[in-house]
Amino acid sequence: MSEPLFSSLAAAPAGLALTVHQVSAPGHSPEWAGWLADLGFLPGEAVHVLRRGAQRTGNLVVRIGQSTFALRHAEAECIAVTPRGHD
Repeated sequence: MSEPLFSSLAAAPAGLALTVHQVSAPGHSPEWAGWLADLGFLPGEAVHVLRRGAQRTGNLVVRIGQSTFALRHAEAECIAVTPRGHD
């Protein structure tokens, strides 16, 4: 069996069941990793993209646990995910 490919939450299609693999932060905003962890974006957590903005680099509406959040594309880029069942 091949290794699962990780991609960012920003690139994930709406409706697909995903698992958070890792959260990192860009060099210009290292606090984002802690902020995303506080929201529940932790390795092993289930996450779904519910809706995307009209533009490819727009906001995303995501559900993690029982909470729903709007994330900017740049924040979603910090979250590495894999399809659920491949983790």
